[in-house]
Amino acid sequence: MAVVKAVHPTILVGTSTQPGAFTEDVVREMAAHTERPVIFPLSNPTKLAEAKAHNLIEWTEGRALVATGIPAPDVKFNGVSYHIGQANNALVYPGLGLGVIASTATVLNDEMISAAAHSLGGIVDPKEAGAAVLPPVSKLDRFSTTVALAVAESAKIQGLTREKIDDVATAINDAKWAPEY
Repeated sequence: MAVVKAVHPTILVGTSTQPGAFTEDVVREMAAHTERPVIFPLSNPTKLAEAKAHNLIEWTEGRALVATGIPAPDVKFNGVSYHIGQANNALVYPGLGLGVIASTATVLNDEMISAAAHSLGGIVDPKEAGAAVLPPVSKLDRFSTTVALAVAESAKIQGLTREKIDDVATAINDAKWAPEY
């Protein structure tokens, strides 16, 4: 608690596997100093998570942007349904791979990974009541394309492609596979 009072963090990320590490007092103190606290109790399984999503929403009066390490149900608070994001590597890896393959990149570098991460930034609207901090895994196909476009464009701009790519979007669509029979 002393650190939270001294530092006034805006984000808490839990990977400790210490259940309840994000106490009500800590969360309320944090929320007193930031409009939209970002809180990620990521430890698995659920019984080892640092806090429960419904408590975080309640303790912050619905202001927290919450993501957990495992799928979590929506939380109802004051008539609003809060969508709890799942912080999982599945959010970036499919699009990262698709972008590299479609662009014929010879290497995957930090700039391309950064482009992938930044491409997810505008997918959800944090000002929307109950909005998730991350896009839902159920929409993986849609935002994988967004990530792939960013990665492929980065590879093209850096001159890292084996083949000349005229249209990144076409290259992405041509490289996609769909399980159709």
